[in-house]
Amino acid sequence: MAKYHVLIPSAGHGARMQSETPKQYLTLNGKPLLRHAVDVFEDMPEIASITIVIADKDAYWKPALLNDCHKTRVMSVGGETRAASVLNGLKAIAASIEADDWILVHDAARPGIDQVLINRLINAISDKEVGAILALPLADTLKRSDADALISETIPREKLWQAQTPQMFRHGQLKQALTTYLQRHPTDEAQAMEWMGHQPKLVLGDLKNMKITYPQDLTVVTALIQAAQIETATLSLSDTGNL
Repeated sequence: MAKYHVLIPSAGHGARMQSETPKQYLTLNGKPLLRHAVDVFEDMPEIASITIVIADKDAYWKPALLNDCHKTRVMSVGGETRAASVLNGLKAIAASIEADDWILVHDAARPGIDQVLINRLINAISDKEVGAILALPLADTLKRSDADALISETIPREKLWQAQTPQMFRHGQLKQALTTYLQRHPTDEAQAMEWMGHQPKLVLGDLKNMKITYPQDLTVVTALIQAAQIETATLSLSDTGNL
């Protein structure tokens, strides 16, 4: 039976965060962004292994970042782009997993991921499907600008989705897609799979699973995570009272 493995590319710096420290190492609620995602996957028995791909000679990486982790390993094979880091990671773990095993690629800067979303993704696809990604239907009207930041076009938002992670595909197929199209610089794994002629499935994500890109995003994601925790605690108390 195919197993589930997690790959977290964490070799970038995130210049738009305007921080000397790479954003994956910035703290949220007392721990690095990277560790939030790792802890969620560590607690899931469905996940067989977790691999973090960091840049060679990453000065910010400390072994203590993985204290009490039992399924997580680190590989210093990061590339110049996200796609290169993912491909290098897939190659590095190839000897220890099967080609048909599922790989869940997750952004280190998405600390709002939870087990509900991960299980929703896993349960949404059958063994016959190519894979799936978490995503959100777009709610806002989209505008295309010209070179002077003047509106040149309004883009209908129907059937448009905002991609999130994890993005889940078979190890062998994803490695082949990224190898084939690496020089075209796919912005995510799904795009490489699309170029191979596949149609990944869209699975409903959640706003709190947004990617931290700008400084203000830390405040937004913190509030969303806290709100979700309060909601979960309230539901638990309600269930206890009904016993």
